[in-house]
Formats: sequence, C-alpha cells, structure tokens
Amino acid sequence: MRSLIKRARIVDPASEKDFLGDLYFSEGKLTAIGEDLFHMAAQADEIFDANGLIAAPGLVDMHVHLRDPGFTQKEDVFTGCRAAAAGGVTSLLAMPNTRPAMDTPETVRYLLEKSEGADAHVYTAACITKNLEGTELTELEALREAGAIAFSDDGRPVVDTRCLLEALKRAPELGMTVTAHCEDLYLAAGGLMNEGILSQKLGIPGIPSAAEDCGTAREIAAAASVGAPVHICHVSTKGSVALIRDAKRRGVKVTAETCPHYLLLTEESLAKQDADYRMNPPLRTEADRQALLEGLKDGTIDAISTDHAPHTPEEKADFGKAPNGSIGMETSLAASLTALDGILTLSQIVEKMSWNPAKILGIPAGTLKLGADADVVLFDPTLEWVVNENALHGKSRNTPFKGMHLKGKVIATFLQGRKVFDARRQ
Repeated sequence: MRSLIKRARIVDPASEKDFLGDLYFSEGKLTAIGEDLFHMAAQADEIFDANGLIAAPGLVDMHVHLRDPGFTQKEDVFTGCRAAAAGGVTSLLAMPNTRPAMDTPETVRYLLEKSEGADAHVYTAACITKNLEGTELTELEALREAGAIAFSDDGRPVVDTRCLLEALKRAPELGMTVTAHCEDLYLAAGGLMNEGILSQKLGIPGIPSAAEDCGTAREIAAAASVGAPVHICHVSTKGSVALIRDAKRRGVKVTAETCPHYLLLTEESLAKQDADYRMNPPLRTEADRQALLEGLKDGTIDAISTDHAPHTPEEKADFGKAPNGSIGMETSLAASLTALDGILTLSQIVEKMSWNPAKILGIPAGTLKLGADADVVLFDPTLEWVVNENALHGKSRNTPFKGMHLKGKVIATFLQGRKVFDARRQ
C-alpha cells in the first residue's frame, strides 16, 4: 500500500520537525517527507487530505493490561489493539499479570504469536518473580530470548528487595527495562480511594500517599545502589514527583510515567462512589494533580501512559467489591491534550506519548524519520467531543472520562502503512 498524506502539520520531536507538509509511505515504511510531494501523487494508492490535522508518530503506550491470556472476557489482544488504534496508539507494552502470569517463555511466545496481525505492535513485559509472588526470580534470560523486552511485577511491588536488586542489575545486561509498581502493601491494605478528608467523610477506607511514596523511595534507592536504571510506573503523588526530581538531580538513572486520569481528575470523582473511578494508585488531591503537571513541564516525568485496565460492567457494579482499574488507550491523546493545554507545547505532548516511551523501552518507534515504520497518527487538536463509553472500541466500558468534554480527536491511524483506524468511516 502506497499512501500520500497531504497538507498536514507534521510534528516529530525525534527529529525536531514541526512544519506544514506531506508524508509518503510505501511497503510499510516512510519513504518521503517534505513541504510538497505533489509529484508523488500519481504513485499513491491513496491520498489523504490532512488539511488542519496533525501528523505525528504513532503513540507508544508503555503500560497496558491486555488481559490475555486468562481474562479475555475483559479484553483480548485484538480488541485491545483495536482500542489502541482508535486512540492513535501503534505500539504498546503489555503488563504480565495475566493468568497464567507472563513468567514462562511459553506464555510470552503465546502472546507475541497471537498478536501477529493485530492493529498495533504488541511488546510484552515478563514477570520479575514467579507468579508475581515477589520472592523468587524468574528465568530472566529465557524470558528475553522468548521475546519479552521489559521486566515488571506490575499490579504488585516486588516484595523481596533482594529479588528487585538482582533484576535491576541483570536487566541492563539483557537490554531490558525494569518498570516498577511502587507501593507499600501494608500501608495500602484495604484501601479503596485516596486517604484524606473525603475518604473520612464518606467512611471509605483510604490509601495514603505514603504507600506510593515509600515504594518510590525504595525503588530509587535500590537502583542507585547498583547504578542501574529503573522506570517508575503510574506516578500519582506530589511526594513521588519530588523524590524522582531529587533522584534525577543526583544522577540516578530513573525515568517515570503518569497517566491522563491523574492529570484531569481528583479524588472528588469518588464522591459519587462509581467504581469506574477506582484505580491503583487512586485519584489524588488537587495539589497532587498540580505537582504532576509541573513534573511533566520540568521533565521530572518523562512519559504519559494509560495503565489501560479493562473490567466487565458486572465487576464494576459494586463500588466496594470492584477490582481497581480503568480503560484509557482510546482517550489518552484527547485527555492529555485537554489537561496539558497551555502547559506543554504540542510537540512536548507528542514527545511524552511517543518518542520518550520508545526510548525508555528501546523499541523502534516514536519517530517519523525516513526509513522508519509508517506508524502515523492523524488528529485534530481542536475538535471537541463527548466521551460515550458505549461507542468505544474495546470490550470494556470502565472509562473515568465518560460524559466528559475533551478536546482533540484521532482521525486516522496507520500501522506500517496499513490504515487501522479511520474515524471518517465510523
């Protein structure tokens, strides 16, 4: 398939480009980029008029729960990637808390083989410890050889710090990234929302900020002690932002992500006791939200991911018993554009959602350089829309943005030159 995208504003932070022009791709690769590629129109099988649209590298979501294998009633590889395409995500990192857990080469190969032909590039993290129990290391080398690109026990911290240290030391030797769920399980036990005035008023058990902050401090200290890199997942507190900022100043090799729901929403959303607003870490205070915005602005927080966590409506029906988690890939760009309007430039937002996560993971993505895969998202940064949870493309509906007015809409997504989403045909 040969395609010509005409008259787009091309934004590519990896090559520091931001100009009005055209993109041409053939055989799945970007083969020409310039201010006017009219002379190539005759060679194109399709011409896409992108006047008024942004053309950017496909987004890289480095924190996704595909629920496959084991929980495919919530999501599977193909429905998850369909939702990804609708959100402009062309590469994603699947988390390993599946059933069975992603702790054997066989399970890693199952996921990667199943994802062939899906609407996004699927990468996977493998477990640091067997069955995510936090006490016994997996066969790290065998998991890498099977195709995993990162290690994580996401959903739980690695309880045994010796296991964590060993994984941190060995991961760089294997060309792998360790992504860390930072939480003190004793402090968080039984909590359903942020611990504070609102939780006390509602009579709901809370999770204190210290649960995350203590976990973040431990991961930073562990990485610093062995001179290894570590990536901190789903940062939600002002304390963690301060810890990461200080660690970077000291030369610790730490990177971090946050999620759009922490940028737009606060614990006040829990007043309605709707479990779609329950996730872990929980929505925090306005002071925490402002600290996250500042952390993105000054570079403390490197990336924006979604922690896309599908659950069925039946599971989410009971506020007190529902599992934590919300979906987010399809709304991530719009929610980030809305939250960061006037705080980051468009190029900086794209960098946080595409180029930076690709660099952290060491994958060939996040760029519109010549010869790169033709993974492209076209979006209208000014188009306002209301999130209808029943019109989303995955299996689950548990979005915390339901009914919200967002600004910025994905119009089309291309994966290696193949159009995997086109809003004009919906």
